[in-house]
Amino acid sequence: MQPRAEQKLQTRHALMDAARSLMAGGRGFCSLSLREVARSAGIVPTGFYRHFQDMDSLGLALVAEVGETFRGTIRKVRHNEFELGGLIDASVRIFLDAVDANRPQFIFLAREQFGGSLPVRQAIGALRGRIMSDLAADLALMPKHQHHDSEELELLADMIVKTVFATLPELIDTPTKPLPPHLQPAAKMIEQLRVIFIGAKYWHVPGTQPLAKHLRRTKVAQ
Repeated sequence: MQPRAEQKLQTRHALMDAARSLMAGGRGFCSLSLREVARSAGIVPTGFYRHFQDMDSLGLALVAEVGETFRGTIRKVRHNEFELGGLIDASVRIFLDAVDANRPQFIFLAREQFGGSLPVRQAIGALRGRIMSDLAADLALMPKHQHHDSEELELLADMIVKTVFATLPELIDTPTKPLPPHLQPAAKMIEQLRVIFIGAKYWHVPGTQPLAKHLRRTKVAQ
């Protein structure tokens, strides 16, 4: 890489790091101003525009970055399941280790999935959808889910991904008072995923009409 291009990339990363650093203090992305992000990165405000069109453009870059981290983590979980026969506990530990190693990225993701920037929220929603599709494809390859059709696998994957995303804020933000062991975020995520997979086991008994289709048809008939 040419020195000029390398310097430009370093400045771009410095702006992203500056935004994450400011948010680490408890602020939302929409509360950040272009000027303070530039100042924190050590550049003049006009220099910001050499790297991002506006603050939403910076937010989308942050989503793309944490998306790569998230999907890379999912690949490790997939290896754990297919290659090592991992259980839910081990898979959750892989995810928690990734959150700990990339805490600033996940602080952004946890808070901005319900944040004030519409483009950022939409990008996070699209990321969640891609993760769901990847997971549904993985589930389809597992022998214990062969009896589920594609619609059931998508619903199952959607429940799993939403459980993980919903638990992110609890993993990131320290509770105001100590929680009992069964309500601590990691333990709760493990138990919720167990409930989902136990339910999936009896959702469609081989040789019978899939329960999901039966419920959908019943609802239509009503």
